Amino acid sequence: MRYLMLVLTDPALTDPDAPPITIEEWAAETYDTGRAVEGDRLRPAAEAKVVRRRRGEVIVSDGPFAEAYELIGGFDVLECGSLDEAIEIASRHPMASGGVIQLHPAWPLDL
Repeated sequence: MRYLMLVLTDPALTDPDAPPITIEEWAAETYDTGRAVEGDRLRPAAEAKVVRRRRGEVIVSDGPFAEAYELIGGFDVLECGSLDEAIEIASRHPMASGGVIQLHPAWPLDL
């Protein structure tokens, strides 16, 4: 099963735990074993765009929603046999100690 793993900042966290491993070690143990298949850092939120369509009009605004205090800093697509495996991978990511990791199970379209 595929999971979208979002890596978020947590500006409320003032005393983060030391990460269990470095980002390089995490990438090696997930990408080199095929448990992560794609991922990257994201440009700063100030460069993001929000796109909506309302009553046939396309509306584009700057950045993420104003009420969002956690900003997405990156993502990975995990290929795991179970949710428990995805949680284990996410828990070892360095940002799990200094930010927030969200796991979203993919819901494939049956076309």
